[in-house]
Amino acid sequence: MSRRVIILILDSLGVGYMEDAKDYHPLDVGANTFYHILDSVPSINIPNLEKLGINKIINHPSLKRIDNLASYGVLNLMHNGADSYEGHNEIMGTKPRKAYLAPFIDNMDQVRVALEEEGYKVTIPNQELPYLLVNDLVIVADNIETDYGQIYNVSAPLDYIPFKEVLKIGKCVRNNVKVNRVIALGGENVTPEHLQHSVERREDGLVGVNSPKSNVYKKGYQVRHLGYGINPDNQLPTIAIKNGLEVSLVGKMQDVIHCEGANKFPGVDTEQVLKNILAEMRRVKHGVIAATVQETDLAGHAQNPQRYADRIEVVDSYLPYIIENMTDEDLLIMSADHGNDPTIGHNQHTREKTFLLAFHKKMSAVNIGERKTLSDIAATSAEYLHLSNTENGTSFLDIMQSKKGS
Repeated sequence: MSRRVIILILDSLGVGYMEDAKDYHPLDVGANTFYHILDSVPSINIPNLEKLGINKIINHPSLKRIDNLASYGVLNLMHNGADSYEGHNEIMGTKPRKAYLAPFIDNMDQVRVALEEEGYKVTIPNQELPYLLVNDLVIVADNIETDYGQIYNVSAPLDYIPFKEVLKIGKCVRNNVKVNRVIALGGENVTPEHLQHSVERREDGLVGVNSPKSNVYKKGYQVRHLGYGINPDNQLPTIAIKNGLEVSLVGKMQDVIHCEGANKFPGVDTEQVLKNILAEMRRVKHGVIAATVQETDLAGHAQNPQRYADRIEVVDSYLPYIIENMTDEDLLIMSADHGNDPTIGHNQHTREKTFLLAFHKKMSAVNIGERKTLSDIAATSAEYLHLSNTENGTSFLDIMQSKKGS
């Protein structure tokens, strides 16, 4: 029997701060990304999310309470902080490890020595705004768009250096630090001078490239996330591949999930991501199609509720086509990886629970409840596809099959 699971992640669309935010992210207390977008943009039009049952989760007065077609619930973050890489890997079944936290300046000297030993020219152009400049082109510094001390970026102007070489520099950095992620990234139509002028100091002291201002996302964007302590063999995509199923990773999903043998479709544009999902639904007969809409997160970083609402509306407009292309043996799961409340007063991710919508044409729509980890998505998907267990997570498939009303 051919079965498919379609996983659609709306990056950063959280539904309320977690109780432990006061310990991890004190500034996030009060965050509620989806609710506050609805407050800010009351004209938002998302009839299909309403029909699936999103307001069973959000409870916002501006939305109509339509009977839910999908099972619904809420997921808690098991990883520390609020991070896209860790969030996505948790979604795919990895049990999060406690992150080592340190600003890049604490590791700058050892990284500089390691790069020089591999033959690179390494300088620190500005002692007041310290970062490493490799071969006068590539900047190694803090990631200033996410949690303090968790991620280092290796940023490059790809008209001047091939991404393969940027990735080699990134792997050298990765081998000499213990933070949870090193990101090698770059774009075209970006000069080395503009990249260096995009370096900023954040209020908490981190120094790094402001990636949106640097224009690396605008043309020819390439990225590779190098994680710490992540074993793809225990994740849903690799388990599926090893069992002969097809796997398609779309948008940011293919940036952050490593899976040998998967079909990969990079891209940031929301409409293109959704078109790629539909194309893969027409092609893939048995397996996993997993996609991430990233522009929602970028709107959160820009603190732009209107842009955020617009991106949600685009997703909503494609949902009828996704559902229309689903067979009676398909399972659609929608969620997020954390929050990024554009109204909370800062432009970093917010530690929030995420919504959970699970739709199957032949299963009753029920209340799945509040879950402990994002990994329940992978655990449910694996059980539905008759695969072995992922490293982390508890399936909610039995609740969906219970036929109890919501």
